[in-house]
Amino acid sequence: MSESLRGSVLLVDDDPAVAKVLGALLTQAGLTTHAARDGREALSVLERRAVDVVVSDVRMPGMDGMTLLSEVARGWPDVPVILLTAHGTVPLAVEAMKAGAADFVLKPFDREELLFTIRKALLRAQGEASREPLRLGGGFVGSSRGLAEVQALLAKAASGTATVLLRGESGTGKELAAKAVHEHSPRRAGPFVKLHCAALPDTLLESELFGYEKGAFTGAATRKPGRVELAHGGTLFLDEIGDISPAVQVKLLRVIQERELERLGGTQTLKVDVRFVAATHQPLEELVKAGRFREDLFYRLNVVPVWLPPLRQRPEDIEPLALHFLDVHAKANGRPPFTLTPDGLAVLQAQPWPGNVRQLQNFLERLVVLSDGQELTGADVTRELGRQPGLAPAPGAPDVAPPAAQATGTDAARTLESQRKDTEKQALADALKRANDNRTLAARLLGISRRTLYNKLEEHGLL
Repeated sequence: MSESLRGSVLLVDDDPAVAKVLGALLTQAGLTTHAARDGREALSVLERRAVDVVVSDVRMPGMDGMTLLSEVARGWPDVPVILLTAHGTVPLAVEAMKAGAADFVLKPFDREELLFTIRKALLRAQGEASREPLRLGGGFVGSSRGLAEVQALLAKAASGTATVLLRGESGTGKELAAKAVHEHSPRRAGPFVKLHCAALPDTLLESELFGYEKGAFTGAATRKPGRVELAHGGTLFLDEIGDISPAVQVKLLRVIQERELERLGGTQTLKVDVRFVAATHQPLEELVKAGRFREDLFYRLNVVPVWLPPLRQRPEDIEPLALHFLDVHAKANGRPPFTLTPDGLAVLQAQPWPGNVRQLQNFLERLVVLSDGQELTGADVTRELGRQPGLAPAPGAPDVAPPAAQATGTDAARTLESQRKDTEKQALADALKRANDNRTLAARLLGISRRTLYNKLEEHGLL
């Protein structure tokens, strides 16, 4: 792979020789590397460093790669994990994918294949960085009529084998709905494999979907099953299906119609037994009219359409959701239970929540971490709303122009920039203090990625 990569990779291997070779290879490719000898040391590095991708051996003493995978998924859900193994079989790949692995590479690894796999993981991480899963525990929370209708429809759809198309705005719980369809279906014992279609360019998306044969392209050092093949006997969830190109649409249509595929570079036709669940926030009907989405594929996907209502259409669900998230995040952060006063609930219910349930969840997590007491009043909620970009300002907040507005010309620009930097530095320092210097948590409190946090800390001399 000739192009230079950018990012930070954590290498986890108990063999110093392997770690040294891997480190030299990735450094030469333009990547920053950190090393750990086992899973526990890797978790310690993740607490202290900004890491974009984890590359871990599977067989290690102490905490092995599969256990590390589950710990990373829990504490750093936006960091993809690639597993290295000399025992790479399709059953192991299925187990790893079900547990959340981004990919796996067989030992002895090929240089081009490893760099190709890491590049895919970096691209996927960039595409999913702002899409934190809803983490709603065992299922949907709420008792509104709209949510009840969705659950009833999902229950009916789950019992069959028809393709389901989940529609709705971002943050409404489409992935949660896809999991519900799988877990309540006759296929629940099989794998649930997901792929975010918008996170990868065409060439990588095609190889991710259909797999490839050895030598199919530069970097294809071994045969690799695709997500369709890995989902055999289970469910494949294709998120943001509206973003795939016409070329990939043609191949996907054939798989859905015929339940067969060929890997890239291969000639053997493989039969697959897969149920498809797709999701999109885009108006597919308009894309069909504009010639950007195949009409026949749309009808193949739209067998059982399910629309997930935005949160503003079911405000009665805000109370149970808020209480649920307060309980979940209090336990996760080692805090006593929180109570929400009626005026605090009223402020939450008055917000439009354009980011839907995901936005409400993230806001309540920040509220839990930043609050000093255990009773959350309207004033507490209003104060925190005023601190968050994109949410409503605190009612009654004074509309006072900053001192910089009094200046003119270049002096005004300089003063505004100085104030911006001072405010930004103070916000960083406050977040670190609130998070007890846990930088992963501080990034979440500020609503930014860990990479951005580290860049800002370095810029302001806070590292």
